Amino acid sequence: MAKKILLLEDDTLLAETLQELLSSEGYEVTLVPDGGAAADASYDTPFDLYIFDINVPEINGLELLEGLRGAEDKTPAIFISALVDLDSITKGFEVGADDYIKKPFFPEELLLRVNAKLAPKAPSAIRYGDLEFDPRKKLLRKEGRVLALGEVQEKLFELFIHNIGQVIDKDILMESLEKPSPTALRVALTKLKQTTGLDIKNLRGVGYILEPR
Repeated sequence: MAKKILLLEDDTLLAETLQELLSSEGYEVTLVPDGGAAADASYDTPFDLYIFDINVPEINGLELLEGLRGAEDKTPAIFISALVDLDSITKGFEVGADDYIKKPFFPEELLLRVNAKLAPKAPSAIRYGDLEFDPRKKLLRKEGRVLALGEVQEKLFELFIHNIGQVIDKDILMESLEKPSPTALRVALTKLKQTTGLDIKNLRGVGYILEPR
């Protein structure tokens, strides 16, 4: 499902440029020209990110975000503003902004910061029975002890641990083998099950699945 962004910007040209760029990256962008419309939109729809200009009609961006934070709205927020004095920037963070971009800026700079806020983050650990896997460090523990896997077993393990409960086609699994063949795959999976205790099932003619626990 596309992440939803509320964009408050009264400069029509800039607003449309940013909306087009963000939409092309797969975000669902609601564009509003004034603080009142932004307040209404935030009330009607849950957003994943706010991008607010400060000097806008009706309710300025600072007052708007301060009000939203007062109503316990914790949606991440980025200010984009021509106000570059230290007091304005300080106020922006005081009312609850997560980031502040000074105008003029390259639209791609905003996109980088938006992606950093909304990109899915790898879980710190994936647990399966007595196994604990850190996907960032590629570290596997069994009952608290580090478990070393060979290169082939490591590739197969990652495929299964990231797709628990999902059928994986045997052709995809065989891409992890040095010399792919159905026999080599069966041997590799048997070794992986013995080493880790993974509950891998063969769905004949379909593929393999790691049963949830």
